[in-house]
Amino acid sequence: MATKTAFITITGKPNVGKSTLLNALVGEKVAIVSRRPQTTRNRITGVLTKGENQYVFIDTPGLHRPKNLLGEYMMRAAGNASQDADITLFVMDAGARLTPAERDALKKLSQSDTTLIIVMNKVDVVNKGLLAKNISDLAAEFDFHALIPLSAKEKDGIDIIFKEIDPLLVESVHFFPDDMITDQPERQLVAELIREKVLRLTDEEVPHGVAVAIEEFKEDDGIVRIRAEIFCEKEAHKKILIGKNGAMLKKIGSYARIDAEEMLGTKVHLELWVKVKENWRDRKALLADFGYNNEE
Repeated sequence: MATKTAFITITGKPNVGKSTLLNALVGEKVAIVSRRPQTTRNRITGVLTKGENQYVFIDTPGLHRPKNLLGEYMMRAAGNASQDADITLFVMDAGARLTPAERDALKKLSQSDTTLIIVMNKVDVVNKGLLAKNISDLAAEFDFHALIPLSAKEKDGIDIIFKEIDPLLVESVHFFPDDMITDQPERQLVAELIREKVLRLTDEEVPHGVAVAIEEFKEDDGIVRIRAEIFCEKEAHKKILIGKNGAMLKKIGSYARIDAEEMLGTKVHLELWVKVKENWRDRKALLADFGYNNEE
């Protein structure tokens, strides 16, 4: 039997559940999840191989109006991913009104070469009457291959996505090893785990001004030893990240270490440091150092 594959972009505005959907589709945690918008900064590839079929999912930063060079990089990453996709899963909040940005994106996608599938997420917390109205409005205004209501958090409806995608797969070699679930190196995955804990544990002002760099990653006597630096933009943010007597930094490190050990399948010694780099989100050299290549 011939092998088949498809490249599938997951896009939509911030905080609609794109990363949660990616993790549900792959069956493993390959993207960090947070209540805060604009959590994803890079294109993240999740790979699922089932028999002869390989699904290559690409999670993208949420569609938003950039306020700095980092934001511009994120929008370029999202745009490039959509252009390269065979299929686009456009994720929306099932209970929210269609925004102008979503309307513009849907118009462009419906006129492009990609096969458009609209995913109405968070149906577990939406009024059914409102959901029906939103579905009716979308069907009247846009041309799409399918519209799927689901709950990515509850993994309810994920099977329907595969039923819609499977007939669209094309005969092709598999582009990734069959046992691979992401193209992200382990160092990057650990950096993202640490950033996720910062997003979940610190004050509103801190998270989007934070980057994580892995300075050391080595295995020694069955223990992976990791030294990471958390960069923030202000001294006040540094104090919040460290906390009284180092309590916050210890908490971030403890939670990140537990997830890292589960992901790597071994003991982890994690050492965290906090440094200030003012306005790093608007400095090209620092963006490149942190893995955000604005030349892409």
